[in-house]
Amino acid sequence: MQLKTLWHAIAIGSAFAAAPVAAQTIYPINRAEILEGSRFDFKVEFPNAPASADVAVTINGKPAAETFGKPTTFMQSEEGQKHSALWLRGATLPAGNYVVEATQGANKATVKWEVFATAQPRRARNVILFVGDGMSVAHRTAARILSKGWEEGRYNGELAMDDMSNMALISTSGSDSVVTDSANAAHAYTTGHKSCVNALGVYCAKNALTLDHPKVETISEVIKRRNKMAIGVVTNSEIEDATPASMVAHTRRRSDFNDIVKMFHEVQPDVIMGGGSPNFLPKTTPGSKRTDDLDFIAKFKDAGYALATTKAEMNAAVAGGSKKLLGLYNTSNIDGAFDLRLAKKGSTGKFPDQPDVVEQTKAAIDMLKGNEDGFFLMVESARIDKYSHSLDWERSVFDTIMLDNAVKVAKDFAGERNDTLIIVVADHAHPVSIIGTYDDERPGQLLRDKLGVYAESVPPNYGPLDAQGYPTNVDTSRRLAVVFGSYPDTCDIGRPSMGGERVPAVKGPDGKTNIANEADCSGPLATRKAGNLPFDSNTGVHSADDVVLTAMGPGAEKFRGHKPNTYVFRVMAEALALGGK
Repeated sequence: MQLKTLWHAIAIGSAFAAAPVAAQTIYPINRAEILEGSRFDFKVEFPNAPASADVAVTINGKPAAETFGKPTTFMQSEEGQKHSALWLRGATLPAGNYVVEATQGANKATVKWEVFATAQPRRARNVILFVGDGMSVAHRTAARILSKGWEEGRYNGELAMDDMSNMALISTSGSDSVVTDSANAAHAYTTGHKSCVNALGVYCAKNALTLDHPKVETISEVIKRRNKMAIGVVTNSEIEDATPASMVAHTRRRSDFNDIVKMFHEVQPDVIMGGGSPNFLPKTTPGSKRTDDLDFIAKFKDAGYALATTKAEMNAAVAGGSKKLLGLYNTSNIDGAFDLRLAKKGSTGKFPDQPDVVEQTKAAIDMLKGNEDGFFLMVESARIDKYSHSLDWERSVFDTIMLDNAVKVAKDFAGERNDTLIIVVADHAHPVSIIGTYDDERPGQLLRDKLGVYAESVPPNYGPLDAQGYPTNVDTSRRLAVVFGSYPDTCDIGRPSMGGERVPAVKGPDGKTNIANEADCSGPLATRKAGNLPFDSNTGVHSADDVVLTAMGPGAEKFRGHKPNTYVFRVMAEALALGGK
């Protein structure tokens, strides 16, 4: 398809009605905001494999190579495909506004970039970015009800993440889709660029190999080049998973876990904590998920990292004065707060000494705070999202409380010094809402009979709180009625799943479609629900709803109103004065 303006692409009519709108052919894409001095790969793709003599690329009216001060490379029929490509890897630009034009015969594509500077002097010594993966407004509301209590229309306390000076609504869509995934969404926070579903640290071009797409520098890489700040990455997912990987990774496919481990080793954040140990082990090791003989446990140890596989080992490393730590506490995801504290399910029997996100955050801050040039720490509560996919709202809300307790640790560290920017945000939302309360004393035999709405939504009677603000009993006679707006065929029991994380749907007899998990369909109030998702879905999905961001500290005043997710990177970069030629 020839390069065209969007109106012409639409006007060609029904012959292309079934095809998606053509992707951008200039990378970075239109309206990109680029940190001055940060490195990015410049690429222009030309359909139908023209020769170099048949195309032209200018930036502000000058040949691209002249603007960049470096020669570009032209590849006709790149990778044997039906397009040609002009490249410059590792490009940089001074601050200013740029118009890029790519001409091919009579057709021309145009994008505009803003390359932004950051003022001096640096305003923040430290930045702590908290990501509640999938954390929606209902998660925050339910966490406040469960952990603080509710009486006569008022909460009996505020969440630490709510009691902050600034707030904004953040939109999360990617460049290719209204509803994003965690990779692309987290990438926006750590690079300042929009991209597509499944991408980390790259734009999504036509390259065949996942590691060959046009790269953009992550905030970890910028920091490593420009100053001596320490860097920490903390999660309760596998460390190779989307959000933590966004700190270091450049791949079109977020599932490239073995490559992502290598990228962690290349960037070498000072503190790395999560699950996912099998991808660090050589393939000859039982349980390894690597396809090569590389031993990244040994490589990190050789680079000066202490290794911790339990909470006790983590605390010992901190007490012993270790400056670098690789913490791998589970072969998969670390168990969430509901199972660690209450149900004792999941993998708690196999891994009885896993630290939670709060304990990891405290350990990370204790290790990083001694760095004389400050630190950047990303903390993710990952299983808010994972439990929301499985329609297990109690577990997701317990992990929201856990995130809030970690935020309190950061706020206590920041104190009154006003040198630490703390940001709390979700990478995307889930379609989840509180619609009332279930009361077992209400008459009737169906779950909907037990639902009280409006004046009948009487307060829940969850058990007393423990010292960390978690209810000690959630399987009570009056419970919040929390519903999801997306689900496969499933059964709703209206009670917490004390026997383990919910499995809402399983493969049907045809091996393709998913059907309700009959294990959930036999309880006294179990209600069968016809799904509203495609038949191959077995869990809930994300939503495009805006998410709430709260922040405090130097730079937080810039968060107000509505902003795109890429703006979060810009505020952090400006607070740390990361821009420069």
